[in-house]
Amino acid sequence: MNTRGSLAAERVLCDTDDKAVFRSICHLCQNSKGAHTKSDHSSTLDLRLNEAKSRIVDLGQGEAFGFLGFDFRRVRSLRGRWRPQYTPKLTQRTALLEKLTERFRRYDSQPVGRVITEINPILRGWVNYFRIGNAARCLAYVRNWVEKKVRRHLMRARNRPGFGWKRWSTVGLYATLGLFQDYRVRYGART
Repeated sequence: MNTRGSLAAERVLCDTDDKAVFRSICHLCQNSKGAHTKSDHSSTLDLRLNEAKSRIVDLGQGEAFGFLGFDFRRVRSLRGRWRPQYTPKLTQRTALLEKLTERFRRYDSQPVGRVITEINPILRGWVNYFRIGNAARCLAYVRNWVEKKVRRHLMRARNRPGFGWKRWSTVGLYATLGLFQDYRVRYGART
């Protein structure tokens, strides 16, 4: 968005094999009728575009696009201003949960400590990649799902039904067993 407030700048996506290029229309490509083509943007940046994979998205018209595992769209903030929103794709979350389910099934008869040593690097990598933007709901969902799977694994080892909500505290799961717990969203660069 245009931070100066002079013109409502739209974002344009030029998707080249592994890059998304966001361009502010009001500053970089002054077309007389406002019609923009992919070739206009590629010539400005000296890029060769793959026409089959490239498209221009107008976020102002409610369009959205996916790129590198994120969904990008434009939404209204609580103050009524338009802002960009990028969240992890549901397909990415589903792929993570399927991978973790496979690990839990593979180590079903193993102690929970071994299961946790297997899933912690997977969780750490996925969360570190997707912890930017508007990912809090997605990360909370993953955290709750993993906690329930670990609780169920502990109860199965004791041949008992349920999740053991009264038997193990949430703090105990993370402190005693060493389950990954850093699910916070990070804004800006690390210091």
